[in-house]
Amino acid sequence: MKELSATAKAILGIVAMRPRTGYEIKAFVDNSTRFFWAASYGQIYPELKRLAENGLIEGTDEPTGGRRRTVYTITAAGKKRLREWHREPSADLEFRDEGMLKLFLAGAIEPASAPRIARERAEQARGTAARLREIESHAEGKDPSSYAVLTSGIAFHDFMADLFDKAARDLERGQTKRPTGAGAQERRN
Repeated sequence: MKELSATAKAILGIVAMRPRTGYEIKAFVDNSTRFFWAASYGQIYPELKRLAENGLIEGTDEPTGGRRRTVYTITAAGKKRLREWHREPSADLEFRDEGMLKLFLAGAIEPASAPRIARERAEQARGTAARLREIESHAEGKDPSSYAVLTSGIAFHDFMADLFDKAARDLERGQTKRPTGAGAQERRN
């Protein structure tokens, strides 16, 4: 069998939790993994088809109210493939942040916009951390590994908010070098 795409691996794991429709998978992603692993309908439905064609999931038609509805369940082969992937070393982190890209390119496009971009990105990070804290308030008694990811996400976005706030202050002061030597930590704060 061909290597599974990253989206296929995510879908396979989500269906392993419990049977779901494509719509339910998208709703689950939007309320959980999208903070670190997003997927669109345009990614989900083709992957469901490929996973079914490869015998890793099975779809059962369960129409409701005259609407076509397919519920997918993981097969024994799907569970085996999911366990194999889970035991493999994780790929290197690939970090994509459009706000950071805009900040990086600000000097070439519009240098005066850099502090504003940094402040906007700090606000976005604070907003994401707040949304994750709301999710955390309903996460009592849930899976410990999922909870570890949730709290890591909160810490990450808090860190990013602080980082971008500091970048905005440094940019407003025209500071382009990190302080070094004794007392550098105090000067950076």
